[in-house]
Amino acid sequence: MSSRPLPQDPIVRALIAQARQAQMTRRGLLAGAGAGASALALAACSTGGGQAKPTAAADKSSTDKTLNWANWAAYIDEDDAGNYPTLVAFEEETGIKVNYEVAVDDNNTYYGKVKDQLALGQDIGADTVCLTDWMVSRWIRLGYTQELDHANIPNITNLTPSLENPDFDPGRKFSLPWQGGFAGICWNVEKVPGGLKSVEDLWNPELKGRIGVLSEMRDTMGLIMLQNGVDISGDWGDAEYDAAIEILDEQVANGQIRNIKGNSYLEDLKSEDTLAAICWSGDITVINAEAGDKWQFAIPDAGGTLWNDNFLIPIGSPRKTNAETLINYYYEPEVAAEVAAWVNYITPVVGAKEAAAAIDPELADNQLIFPDEETLSQAHIFRALSGAEEQKYQAQFQQILLGS
Repeated sequence: MSSRPLPQDPIVRALIAQARQAQMTRRGLLAGAGAGASALALAACSTGGGQAKPTAAADKSSTDKTLNWANWAAYIDEDDAGNYPTLVAFEEETGIKVNYEVAVDDNNTYYGKVKDQLALGQDIGADTVCLTDWMVSRWIRLGYTQELDHANIPNITNLTPSLENPDFDPGRKFSLPWQGGFAGICWNVEKVPGGLKSVEDLWNPELKGRIGVLSEMRDTMGLIMLQNGVDISGDWGDAEYDAAIEILDEQVANGQIRNIKGNSYLEDLKSEDTLAAICWSGDITVINAEAGDKWQFAIPDAGGTLWNDNFLIPIGSPRKTNAETLINYYYEPEVAAEVAAWVNYITPVVGAKEAAAAIDPELADNQLIFPDEETLSQAHIFRALSGAEEQKYQAQFQQILLGS
């Protein structure tokens, strides 16, 4: 992280401060994570160490004014006709035609689809993709991303200072943040009128079979570990993780948890297959707008997780300059504010709060977009994992996911 003094902005200050049995039972099998489905799960999260790094594709942006953007669901402004207003404006302004694809359901499944092409330096069909910090770190380490030309992104000066030098990408040579947010809990206010305050409340017998949790390991396990009193940003290891995985396993095995999913968990909330879930903050605002004001989001009493998703340009993309032009556009404060007003996630763009206040003064007070120091004090960054920890913990989690 940057060594500069902590800025006065509470978002920046808080982000800087935080950025820094061998029984053959089901429990024993999960702890060992050594066979069958676990091995399959590891294939998706393989680090690919030791192989030569691929060569970047030649850039043909000067003659090809198109761009493919892969992103998560409900993660850009959208009108009633299904158009993306800021993208439409970008196309009119630049003449670059954008194919926007909702292609990312969670980090591991997306990586599993494209990792072989990435290793060969091939075009994966996306000229930019938005992925979470820990996955971005993997792509950079393996040489699967192209280095950004900051001359094509002059609006990089609007990047929130605390995000300028993450340990996985000092100087932001390969990535730039798209949005950040919280993982917490949500519930159907009509079916669960008393509301929820903690992860423990999800295990209420009255909600049996109607609970969903996220397939992003760091969010689901992070919340359970926080409920157990673990500082997920600090010093913890196998014992703390195993205690939390046992809780998850028990709640899946006894039928309390209905589904473990990526972004598709939203469909289960809408259909009422699930009445409460571990979820992502901005999603709940979006489905309330789409399907009625029926859901409530909260950071649990024990705390939530805090994360960022980032723009990358895959190594095989032949339209690098077009992608950089897009990234630069979304770092204009007015554009960032328009997106934030719809997605309700934390924008990384300095000046967006002031631009949002000009749109709607109440928008600038939205704690999901512009959280103050008190709100941020409730959120925690899941600490960086070693390669061995990543494989072991992810395999244990995937063992449960595949059996759910």
